Amino acid sequence: MTHPLRLTVNGHPHDVHLEDPRPTLLDVLRDRLGLTGTKKGCDRGQCGACTVLVDGRRVNSCLTLALSVDGAEITTIEGLARNGSLHPVQAAFVAHDGFQCGYCTPGQIMSAVGLIAEGGAGDDPARIREGMSGNLCRCAAYPGIAEAVRDAQQRMAKSDGEPA
Repeated sequence: MTHPLRLTVNGHPHDVHLEDPRPTLLDVLRDRLGLTGTKKGCDRGQCGACTVLVDGRRVNSCLTLALSVDGAEITTIEGLARNGSLHPVQAAFVAHDGFQCGYCTPGQIMSAVGLIAEGGAGDDPARIREGMSGNLCRCAAYPGIAEAVRDAQQRMAKSDGEPA
């Protein structure tokens, strides 16, 4: 018996047939759809490296059963850039050196995009850190990440939230 799954990932529809109902969204994205930008970190929902947006909300894809998001719209790191231009959050991470090894960066960026969409965290560094607290960076690039989030949300507010 197969389990049909329909996802719209980064604007593209995908029909997947799962032989087993237990694969996570992370595994479907990486192994079935070849979208390896989303990283498998702890595989326990503790590090946030696997953060993606499901219908605009941040989720740890390693803790999300793929079948539970049947019909959902998924955004991964591969879906942020538009027409060859980085998303404002991606550009801010580059400008503020919000990454070091880069392994957690996709999850950090997706979490920042979600945080900003949720209403942001204003200019308060403590609120930004709290809003990003589900994402760990082993390289301790937190000052650059917090500055990137603050900068990106200011730029997006000026441009009505649209990527430049």
